[in-house]
Amino acid sequence: MSQPKLSPMAMHLTRFFPLAISLLLLALSPPATLHQCTAQGSSPYKPLVSHLARDPATSLYTISIQDSGPLVVDLAGPLLWSTCRPKHPTFPCGSDECTAANNSGPLASSQAPSSESCECTCTARPCNPVTGACAAGDLTRSAMSANATDGRSLLGYTVSFTSVTSCAPDALLDSLPAGAVGVAGLSRAPLSLPSQLSYALGSSRFALCLPGVAVFGDTPIYLSGFPLELTGVIASTPLLRNPKNRDAYYVPVVAISVFWTTAGAAADVSAALPPRALEMDTATGRGGVTLSTVARYTALRSDVYRAVLQAYDASVRKAPPGYAVTKVEPPAGSPFEVCYDAWTLRPTKRTGWDVPTIRLELAAGASSNWTINSGNSLVQVADRTVCLAFVDMGREDGPAAVIGTYQLEDNLLVFDAGKDVLRFSGLLWGSGATCSSFNFTS
Repeated sequence: MSQPKLSPMAMHLTRFFPLAISLLLLALSPPATLHQCTAQGSSPYKPLVSHLARDPATSLYTISIQDSGPLVVDLAGPLLWSTCRPKHPTFPCGSDECTAANNSGPLASSQAPSSESCECTCTARPCNPVTGACAAGDLTRSAMSANATDGRSLLGYTVSFTSVTSCAPDALLDSLPAGAVGVAGLSRAPLSLPSQLSYALGSSRFALCLPGVAVFGDTPIYLSGFPLELTGVIASTPLLRNPKNRDAYYVPVVAISVFWTTAGAAADVSAALPPRALEMDTATGRGGVTLSTVARYTALRSDVYRAVLQAYDASVRKAPPGYAVTKVEPPAGSPFEVCYDAWTLRPTKRTGWDVPTIRLELAAGASSNWTINSGNSLVQVADRTVCLAFVDMGREDGPAAVIGTYQLEDNLLVFDAGKDVLRFSGLLWGSGATCSSFNFTS
């Protein structure tokens, strides 16, 4: 059998931890290793697809890819980790896998000789993305599986494979959804899920559509309700690298403005940001705009937050003639500050309420700006109250903005780490599709 063409990232991964890659090839290459056998002649390198579900109690997303239970999706996470059985395979300290596990974070403090073998057993340091708590855990292997897909539907068989993961104590599951057994890191780090799959699939590309579907590999993507293949028609932007956090995904936002699409409304309102407010400081790693599958609402640094709220409210006050939107106080305990009487808002057919759209203006190289419609910008917090779904970050030493899952829902995001490109659809409602409309039948 001929080998698949290797992407640049795949070539890097084979040099960095060949044992992990050989395990993936062993699991994915011969058809006999598939959980459900395919027809003869089928390619073993088909892309993989899995459900993404939102937990109503925590608003976190889980992926059903590990055999022992669902994993919380963490776009910034460097590892796959979960609780382990008392007896599990391990890696020696000097292995390539151990180097990869500790390349993206602090070295674990408990790498000690095993009492049985007197050999040094590698430990990683998995972290809970919600609480920030970390713990040492053995580096191990875990059984995983996902459905093969052609981008339209399932192909009728499940692919079983083995990934390098970290064990974690039960206490590290605090604040994660009930039933979740760990976290699936999706960053650029060598032992993230997309990185480990990239060699066997011949592509470092993966797609997320919340809530609904995750796709790994180079494939067209179709969603019911929209007749065209989506990855070829949606916008794209370069992805940036933070020199202090090279595994995270940053987008080159240079300005933020607010505008009406309704005829008769006033001109655009630009957020009065301080000079270079959104720019990343390459010396310190501060600033920039990053994406998160853990933060629920987009968090803005205080100076950016104030400017965006003022611009949005000013635009609302410049509504088309005859359309009066009433501003109201936020409910007690709400994290939001700018709220409106929902009964004074006009509905639209597909995108929520008739209110201004927020535009994230992207740097040169992007094919289009990123627009946030009311379905992603306003959240209903009471029977008659909707609020602008952005929060104050409360810190000055981090990113300028962290785009949260509420603003990412029903947006198709296609990450190509090998090319440092992100494709994004904006809110899908206007097209007639949703992220939940992927065809999970054969």
